[in-house]
Amino acid sequence: MAKFEKVDVVIVGAGASGSVYAAVLSKTGKKVVVLEQGPDWKLSDLISSDFWGRRIKHGGAPFVLEGRNPVSYGYQSGWGVGGAALHYFANFPRLLPNDFKVKSEAGRGLDWPIDYKDVAPYYDKVARDVGVSGDAKAEEIWRPAGAPYPMPPMKTFRNGDIWLKGFEAVGIRMAPAAVGMNSTAYKGRPACIYDGWCHVGCPTGALSNPLVTYLGDARAAGVEVRPWSTATRVLTNGNGTRVTGVEYYDQKKEKQFQPASVVVLAAWAAQNPRILLNSANGAHRKGLSNRSGLVGKYMTTHFASGTWAIFDEDVQNHMGTTGAQYMSYDRYGKTSHKGAFGSTFIVAGSALKTSDLGGFANARLDLFGAELHAFMKRAARGLTRINAFGEEMPNVENRVELAADKDEFGMPLGRIVHSYDEDVARVWNANFEEGLKIANAAGAKESWSGRGNIPTIHLMGGTIMGKGGGDSVVNSYGQSHELPNLFVAGPGIFPTSGASNPTYTIFALSLRGAERLAGKWKAIVG
Repeated sequence: MAKFEKVDVVIVGAGASGSVYAAVLSKTGKKVVVLEQGPDWKLSDLISSDFWGRRIKHGGAPFVLEGRNPVSYGYQSGWGVGGAALHYFANFPRLLPNDFKVKSEAGRGLDWPIDYKDVAPYYDKVARDVGVSGDAKAEEIWRPAGAPYPMPPMKTFRNGDIWLKGFEAVGIRMAPAAVGMNSTAYKGRPACIYDGWCHVGCPTGALSNPLVTYLGDARAAGVEVRPWSTATRVLTNGNGTRVTGVEYYDQKKEKQFQPASVVVLAAWAAQNPRILLNSANGAHRKGLSNRSGLVGKYMTTHFASGTWAIFDEDVQNHMGTTGAQYMSYDRYGKTSHKGAFGSTFIVAGSALKTSDLGGFANARLDLFGAELHAFMKRAARGLTRINAFGEEMPNVENRVELAADKDEFGMPLGRIVHSYDEDVARVWNANFEEGLKIANAAGAKESWSGRGNIPTIHLMGGTIMGKGGGDSVVNSYGQSHELPNLFVAGPGIFPTSGASNPTYTIFALSLRGAERLAGKWKAIVG
């Protein structure tokens, strides 16, 4: 085992949340080390290919998947520096005020210990930091006013525009999608070329992945990123009052220990609870920060109701961005669908490729052989889709726990247990029904619902925030209730999920937590 110098901060995970903490703390002069279990990707490594793109998806030890609706994690986590934000769609919708007090206002789910107004300034800061394109004024029909986005909306294509008549017919208002992409050159990074390969990593720097935003800033400030470093435990002092650093295995599979004054767990939402539970010791027999017994509990996901349509014209379906050209919160009220509970967030105008995630070869899973070939010929020019993302209410039985089997380092595998409730099925079906109405009103030649098993998208929860250690794992800044120099970052601290893509909120909450840590450094470190 090498003997490493004690640093101010060790961060586990070089993705969206870890990169924010690294940037903020390094700029205040703190010595920071970031541990990342995968390779150290560069922009030049990113290739616009669905086959290649799988390399930056999940790697490392598998998770055991159980429950009626097992979590699909292949596209949710990342492998290597940049994390999942290396291959995300960069859709940047935000949570709305009705997401923060669901328990108090509707008697369902959980309350956040903060409100929209506490997060809103950080949405604006993140937009300036990484570059967001959109129309903030147009969004004011759904949310309180804030700062304008630094860039105008992205260019639209026929695959998005063709749906607008259908949305209008059912009374749904659409606005330009807010995205973490450059509609114009921004901070030395070029504008998007609209080739639709966002989901396998953007090699131009037009998409705001961590390599060209916060992590790039952190490295410029002297942060050390240590790839091929698999964290297994967070260690504490003898009486269990403070954490002392992170135990990990390096590329040679040798055990190492990085001592630090502060530890930030910023791995995937399922990985952080696994590490905390595996860090149990004499003073913390149930795992670190787990006096409440809630580490790993209240895992939530989003689900999607995708409506496909073929139009009798060339809709340029290969052009644009993987995420969306238009978005709507018009079904975001918790009771927007009769007899169901949960928000819906709607997007339209996604670039399609032939295969892989959302590819049109997978748009009709019931077809094979000659029938699939005929469909592909029809779909090549006229196929497009819309998506309605739904909200799952938190359930304490949806959880991450340690399994009996172990990985190559002797660390217990994580087991994710996940089942949807009846409200999810109701919202899912209601969105399919409305999607077909929209397609027909838009003039589609053919339309169908992308049914199958209810999908699981965007894993959240497991280390939720709250007002105290009795009902949560961390406070609103991500600081452990039990160990003051331990922070947890990422979507795992969300008490509820809302229905909108989580990454903008991940960035905003991480910025809020990192600035708190920097501002209260002496009090926290002691």
